[in-house]
Amino acid sequence: HCNFEFDLCGWKQDENDDFDWNLRTSSTTKMSTGPATDHTLQEPSGHYIFIKSSFLQLPGQKARISSPILSRRSKNCKVCGGIFFYYHMYGAHIGSLIVYQRTVVKNEKILLNLTGNQQNSWQRRALTLAGGGDEDFQVVFEGIAGKGPKDGIALDDLTFSREC
Repeated sequence: HCNFEFDLCGWKQDENDDFDWNLRTSSTTKMSTGPATDHTLQEPSGHYIFIKSSFLQLPGQKARISSPILSRRSKNCKVCGGIFFYYHMYGAHIGSLIVYQRTVVKNEKILLNLTGNQQNSWQRRALTLAGGGDEDFQVVFEGIAGKGPKDGIALDDLTFSREC
């Protein structure tokens, strides 16, 4: 489980993307972008990760962050149930959020593809992770910048089910 209150909990920024997900709070934002509070504490001082479309990013540029490696070789993880998370995507020109399951040999399967405004509130999503095989894998969140300089995508409370 990661609520981003202290750090990225072992989630890593991908090196072959265009920019990074940033750890932030609503109370430190200068522009009215993103959620008014985090999901965990429901307070402006609570943390989450965020990407913002801005003049520094061109529409279509990507930020990717990946989970620690999950092993299927453990007896307890032959079937890794799923991942649960909260996302906030609000704005007229919001980009996209794509979630992948990536094997260690870099094969990627899309689990979710959301584009456009998804309401000005935290939304819960549960995704089933693909089973089968003994290959270790990661979950990757990819945010794609949109056209609006005030629009952004936030993630909070990323939780793998107990089997993972």
